[in-house]
Amino acid sequence: MVQVGQQAPDFHAEAVVDQQFETVKLGDYAGKWVVVFFWPLDFTFVCPTEVTAFSKRLDEFKALHAEVVGISIDSKFTHLAWKEKIGNIKYPMISDITKEISSEYGVLLEEQGIALRGLFIIDPDGKLRYQVVHDLSIGRNVTKSCACLRRFRPASYVL
Repeated sequence: MVQVGQQAPDFHAEAVVDQQFETVKLGDYAGKWVVVFFWPLDFTFVCPTEVTAFSKRLDEFKALHAEVVGISIDSKFTHLAWKEKIGNIKYPMISDITKEISSEYGVLLEEQGIALRGLFIIDPDGKLRYQVVHDLSIGRNVTKSCACLRRFRPASYVL
């Protein structure tokens, strides 16, 4: 399990980007701030709210020179079907069907086979600067996520 101050575990997995399937790697975002968040499953009660909220506020993250990546253990096909139901999601929706990424980030509930609601802020050098993990029933506040990102951008990173 990764801890704050350590290198964030690299990953590469299939994702839904726009309406296409693509392979996405953490390394694709080298030199940028990255907000990685996990949700348990598509088609569940809290997930659409936060997944769409991150998408609606993506421009705020981009203004802070950050990219957003969302991950759940669902397949890329499930992500695509869910995206058609909840609307356009403007960031990659990564399929962690192997549960490898969730495990490496310490959010996998092995007995249930799903991920807790984790949020990780990774700096341009690939180091984990912030992490928070919530119970399944508690969603993330996108406003607070933006505020954390603002605070964790030290002066040494001139953007």
